[in-house]
Amino acid sequence: MAMAALGCFLLLIFPILGLVIGGWLAGREGMIWGAGIGLVVALGVSGVMGYALVKARRK
Repeated sequence: MAMAALGCFLLLIFPILGLVIGGWLAGREGMIWGAGIGLVVALGVSGVMGYALVKARRK
């Protein structure tokens, strides 16, 4: 159950982290790209964790 909670938590943290880092490195345009990249990474991590959770439940 901790994996599912971590996946949901990352959906909030990665886009915000990308927003902050992108703004720091490249200004307003970087904020948009950073938040988008953070969201894509968070969705990928959540998908992998969800797949692992479903696979573990089957065993």
